[in-house]
Amino acid sequence: MAVRGASAPLDPASLYAEYPFLPGAESVLGGEPPSVRELLTDGSYDRLRSIGTARVLAAVDDPRGTRTIEELAGARTDERYLSFLFARLVLAAAPSPAALRRWAVSEAKRAYGRLAEAAPEELEEVAHRLGFPVERHAHRFTFELVDYLHLATPVREADFRLANQELRAGRVAVDRARAARLLQEAIRRSLAVPLPLDPAVVDLVRERQAELFETVAQRMPAPLARSGAGAGELRRDRFPPCIRRMQRTLEKGENLSHAGRFALAAFLHRAGADAETIVDAFRGAPDFDEAVTRYQVEHITSRSGGTGYTPPESDTLRSHGLCARDGDPEASAPADRQRDPLCFRDGLRHPLQYYEIRGGHPLRPPEDGDDPATVGAGARDTSAGPGRTRSTGPR
Repeated sequence: MAVRGASAPLDPASLYAEYPFLPGAESVLGGEPPSVRELLTDGSYDRLRSIGTARVLAAVDDPRGTRTIEELAGARTDERYLSFLFARLVLAAAPSPAALRRWAVSEAKRAYGRLAEAAPEELEEVAHRLGFPVERHAHRFTFELVDYLHLATPVREADFRLANQELRAGRVAVDRARAARLLQEAIRRSLAVPLPLDPAVVDLVRERQAELFETVAQRMPAPLARSGAGAGELRRDRFPPCIRRMQRTLEKGENLSHAGRFALAAFLHRAGADAETIVDAFRGAPDFDEAVTRYQVEHITSRSGGTGYTPPESDTLRSHGLCARDGDPEASAPADRQRDPLCFRDGLRHPLQYYEIRGGHPLRPPEDGDDPATVGAGARDTSAGPGRTRSTGPR
């Protein structure tokens, strides 16, 4: 039997203090919220702008949401809400969406840290306010099947696959930790969508927050900002379309699958990139963790005396939905939207072959010999490569 409503209602103000993204949180202001211009320029809001800036930079530095934001410790409920609103407003006008996506991950993970330890009534209340009619049965929470699929699909852990769940009468039952993780995904998705802003507001934000945007850009350098090393200069324009699309995905601050992350890291290493360049390529990922990424990059690149893992063959990339030989309709450059004839050449079976044909100089594994046609031959040995992407790909 569902037990929603068995306990006294939670105080909305306490909820909004911890979850300022909930609908109705503006009620903590006790009146009309400030205008955008006031929020950005009025001297009486200097303190909340400082707190909002701290929220942005904490997310840029640590998207895991574990960094303590000291400015929030003594903030009133209304200041917590307005600092959240300020951060979201500013990031909606940021030149690159990567910072907004990373902030969304950080805020969602911060909320998860609270939800995972919160009383069941609080978790249930947050779920309902987010629009998910969760039902509580003792220590279990049930989600409607459609909601579960919507929230669990982007979660990469195998434990969240529907086949591993308890499904009854169209509802999926999970424990509190898993319910909190699903709500984390709901929060992330919501916050990753930029607020719709008038162009004049965007210009005002960029004018007033130019220094903040510069700081964010310095802490989140664009992928491949550094020169390549080892085999020669990196030629991104000569990368195969699948690799270029993986890079664009990360540059936009969007998620790339485990298979894609492994393939990109292994390809960049074989193409001649140094470790710093490879790590930088993943900074746009919404869940970027520098320590984990460096560990995984080292693992991928140190195999066979530094030759590293071989990236997957073209057929394997196609099986993972990573091929872009027919063009990427979402790409901004016309050339990237078009079909690439070279990808259809007889005998071309590997992205490193494509790169060498276009004039690149990839590193070769010792067993490949000197025949250019065998540059990708090592890709057939996939026992330690894409078959282990869930444990070896950069996160």
